[in-house]
Amino acid sequence: MSEALVYPIELDAAGIYALLPHRGEMQLVQSLTVWDHDHFQARACWPADSAVLRGHFPGLPLVPGVMLVELVAQVAGAGMRAGSPVARRLEGEYVGLLAGIRKCSFKRPVLPGEVVQVDLRTRPMSETAAVASAQLTVAGVEAAQVEILVINTPRAVLDEALSATRDSAAA
Repeated sequence: MSEALVYPIELDAAGIYALLPHRGEMQLVQSLTVWDHDHFQARACWPADSAVLRGHFPGLPLVPGVMLVELVAQVAGAGMRAGSPVARRLEGEYVGLLAGIRKCSFKRPVLPGEVVQVDLRTRPMSETAAVASAQLTVAGVEAAQVEILVINTPRAVLDEALSATRDSAAA
């Protein structure tokens, strides 16, 4: 019998660190609230001195759109690992991977120091896959809408693929 989850589940950066493989500046989610098995809210902020912003664009720093999509993937991955009974039931070590970008639109640029709020809902597609739909806002103004596919993949499968890629590159 699986444990009963009590919502909301609040995670700070350390709690998210325990769920995701991202480290350093690639751990984008600063805090996460799991409201239900399929509803997550999070926040992120890129400081002006972030390496990601140094070259995007010189004299006009903007958070790259790809980082906003990655933020959504991290919110979905951490939220499902923390609050989805289906994802928590998976045996072994799994990593949530961004498997597809279904829809994406940017409504306003995100500047350094601005706090991005993410409101995300998931829809299961299978035991290991889900569609995640998110709205990103800055100070209550919509910045982006993103819909992605996330697949929980066994870590061993990823390790094998990485090893095979390294072997073929060395040959």
